[in-house]
Order: sequence, then C-alpha cells, then structure tokens
Amino acid sequence: MASVGSFADDALEQRVSAGVQQVEDLLVTSAHSPEPLVAEASSHLLQAGGKRFRPLLTVLCAEFGDPTAPHIVPAAVVVELTHLATLYHDDVMDEASMRRGAPSANARWNNSVAILVGDFLFARASSLVADLGPEAVRIQAETFARLVHGQLRETLGPGPDDDPLEHYLSVVADKTGSLIATAARFGAMMSGAGEDVEATLLEFGERIGVAFQLADDIIDVASDADDSGKVPGTDLREGVPTLPTLLVQSAPVEGDERLRELLSGPIADEDDVQWVIRALREHPAMDRARAYVRAEADAARALLAKLPAGPARDALDDICTRATDRLG
Repeated sequence: MASVGSFADDALEQRVSAGVQQVEDLLVTSAHSPEPLVAEASSHLLQAGGKRFRPLLTVLCAEFGDPTAPHIVPAAVVVELTHLATLYHDDVMDEASMRRGAPSANARWNNSVAILVGDFLFARASSLVADLGPEAVRIQAETFARLVHGQLRETLGPGPDDDPLEHYLSVVADKTGSLIATAARFGAMMSGAGEDVEATLLEFGERIGVAFQLADDIIDVASDADDSGKVPGTDLREGVPTLPTLLVQSAPVEGDERLRELLSGPIADEDDVQWVIRALREHPAMDRARAYVRAEADAARALLAKLPAGPARDALDDICTRATDRLG
C-alpha cells in the first residue's frame, strides 16, 4: 500500500491493495530485459522502493466503474514506468548521487547508462499502452509532452517577462500534476466509469498532485529529519526555487535583505543553511505557502461532490486531508 495510508473501508482497502500488488508484479516483468546490464539498471529504482502513489490512484479511481476490468493494471503500470523513466533522466540533469536512499543510476553506472535505461522504460510503457487503444496512446503522448515541457521550462528558468512564482507553479503542474492527473484519468477510463467521472478525476488528479508537490516544498523547510525522513534544507543547498522561497522573494518584508540574498542561489555554507531554515520557519511566507497548499487541496476536495458517494470517494477525500496534514 502506498504511503497515503489505509482506507476506512476494509473491503476497498483489500481490493486496492490487491490491485497495487498486481501492478508491482507487472512492473517487475515490464522492466526486465535479456541484456544483463539493462535488466539490472532498469530494476534499480524498482528495488529501491517508492510510494507507488500514481498506480494506487489509478486502481482507486477504477472503483467508480468496473474495478475488475482487465486494462486497469496495465494502465497503472504505464504511468509508473513513465514516472520511473523520468527519475533516471532527472538524476542525470540534476547530477544527483542518491535516489530513494540508494545510489542513483548515473552515480552507480554513468550518465549514458541512466539516460538509455530511462529510454528503455519509456519504450516499455509505450509497448503496454499500445494494447490499451488509440485514445490511451494519445493521452500518454500528450502527458509525456507536458512532462518534457515542464522539465525544459524548469531548466531554462523564467524569462525576463515571466513572474517567477507563476512560472514555478506552471512547472509543477506540468512535471508533477500532469502524470498524476493521467493516473486518475486512466482509472476512470479503463473501468468504464463514464466521461463525466473521467473529467472530474482528471482535474482532481492534477490539483492533488500539485498540492502534494508543494507540500514537499514546505516540508523541506519546516520538518525535522526524523519526522520527514529527509534532511531539511535539501532544496536550499541546491538553490532550487520552491513555493516558500519564491513567496519571500515576491513579497519581501523589512529585514529580509540577507535572507533574500542567500535565497538567490545555492547555499554552500552549512551555517548559512541552518540560519535560512530558522528564518524561513518564522517568516510569514510559510503561512502563505501553507494556505496555498490548503486551497489546492480544498479545490480538489470540492470536485469530489461531483462523484458518486461511497468508500472510493471517501478515500479520495482522505487523500486531500493527508496532503494538508503533512504541513504541520
């Protein structure tokens, strides 16, 4: 079961857990290759674990139609393979050395291997989606285009006429929200839940995906390592813009001069990192960031009123709650 937790309805939890296990089994099969190096490298991140939030959402959203429909599990695997492939490529671009507590593929092997294994996983996702029909192929292609577009815009940064905060939020929507939206949409689509349900879950997936990503921005500053499992200030050390830091820059208050200067790029000195963490935790931008995430989660929750009442809708409502509970 993914980290969003258990569901109040035991029967629903058993069905979704069984579905996610089927996804896991097909993921292992799909990532296999007769070439030993490709097989080892492509299973590297699979073996490192992961939340599996996207396939869980696909399986859960299928509850609004026929949850036993045969294309649900392959569709969930398509989404997760796509997600995994982007991680291989992201680690190369970010020159990352760790992923999910293990050495990244580019650190363990090299950049060329990591890039090609990511390509291999994209190819495996394409092979699976081809069996799901032309509409699924089109959706996958459009989602992939948004992922690439978001990564490219993040790499280039905002232009001289762009608002940095709006630019960042659009990047989060493309890089994170789009694939989670497709995960939810595939669940509805493959289960035959109907066009209205599919459209609602598509919008829900994007909004809740953005909320979770932006909550991670806040957790990077606000949570202790023991609570979050991550070292606070990772984004600060790397100079990665996040919702709280962009809010500081967009609406400065008196006495922010040193904070804004340090936030203008990577922070190499550990004493400076700790000072910035303390300053951000006391800054009004943190409350504004929390309010923004809660508004996104509330907007996602409001969409659920369009769905049939029942345990599946309650479970999606609980996911909205968990997104904001993480804020502290």
